[in-house]
Amino acid sequence: MAINISLKELLQSGAHFGHQARRWNPKMAPYLYGVEEGVHIFDLTKTKEALEEALQFLTQTVKENKVVLLVGTKKQAKDKVKEIALACGIPYVSERWLGGTLTNFEEIRRSIARLKESKEKMAKGEYAKFTKKERLLIERDMERMERFLGGISELTGKPDVLFVVDTHKEIGAVKEASKMGVTLVGIVDSNSDPTLIDYPIPMNDDAAKAVEYVLDLVKEAILAGKKKVKKVESSK
Repeated sequence: MAINISLKELLQSGAHFGHQARRWNPKMAPYLYGVEEGVHIFDLTKTKEALEEALQFLTQTVKENKVVLLVGTKKQAKDKVKEIALACGIPYVSERWLGGTLTNFEEIRRSIARLKESKEKMAKGEYAKFTKKERLLIERDMERMERFLGGISELTGKPDVLFVVDTHKEIGAVKEASKMGVTLVGIVDSNSDPTLIDYPIPMNDDAAKAVEYVLDLVKEAILAGKKKVKKVESSK
């Protein structure tokens, strides 16, 4: 069943506003309607089409038991990214993309193992014998690692798909995914290069309401894929 995408909702959330016309990437031209008061305006019918295609792909990906990693660290998106990822049970990055997350995953895996080991020791009270200052330093280190690695702590290898909010800001993640052969789905604003993304969603990536609306649709698509997996498994 196709997910219902509302053009009215996209319009009301401000998804149609691009950046100032002078700050644009000419490769975005096919997705733009024109310029109003010096600002590029997206053709929302094309946004809707691209979004439909991206959501169908996400549902199929999850249905095939493949892994989707959600990435969005900008202020307008980070809380929603974490909320959606936790609701769907998928890995996420909402604080900062650490260089080498995909290209040097073994190093990241070691850091995740260290975090898990520290948590276990803390739970067992093994740090009780340390001084107050030493425990404080350990706790701060754990908090920092949890902030940056907590969302990918269950990731055992490279994901199959990266969903990126603001492909311009997260160019490091985009380049790593491309290098590692990970399929890219992402929100591309008028200053972005859509040719780097396998499933570009052309729209405003700064409007919190627009980003939240799209992420809610992403949640719907992923959960639809998981539901299909459960149906297949229960019929065996």
